Amino acid sequence: MPLRSPSASFRTRFLLGALACAAILGYALYAQFVGGFEPCPMCIFQRLAFAVLGFVFLVGALHAPRAQGTRRAYGVLAGLAAAIGIGIAGKHVWTQVFPPPMPSCAPGWDYLVETQGWLGGAKRVLAAKGDCTVIDWTFLGLSMPAWSLVCFVVLGAWALWAAFRRAGVR
Repeated sequence: MPLRSPSASFRTRFLLGALACAAILGYALYAQFVGGFEPCPMCIFQRLAFAVLGFVFLVGALHAPRAQGTRRAYGVLAGLAAAIGIGIAGKHVWTQVFPPPMPSCAPGWDYLVETQGWLGGAKRVLAAKGDCTVIDWTFLGLSMPAWSLVCFVVLGAWALWAAFRRAGVR
């Protein structure tokens, strides 16, 4: 049996991570356009974090570097994207569990950017006012943001494991 090179196993693991992110984003679009679930602004930010994480996974898989340092750099980038997603999804779950006392409907992202700029819009979204508190979908007792949080943790750990494992370990 021929030995696989470290770059080939890295490629496979990062390709699986990219496919997982694509599947998650695909389900989010399915839930929106077929299931009729309207995403809140924090859901959109989570989608962006999954897209960035998937992009890092895909670039790492296509590059499949031989150098351990480069593989680790991809792992750190993917871990950083996952950490940002963990922060956003964690804030979303917190907001659903402990909703603000007087929620009001939040305006759309386009309006926020137009009136308050990117930074002001991001601050307003992360303040979690409005429909971010509504739980209209659950699976096994967890809301969609909670499942996003689980996926970010698993994919972040997967990326770091794939990038930092020793070359002889399968």
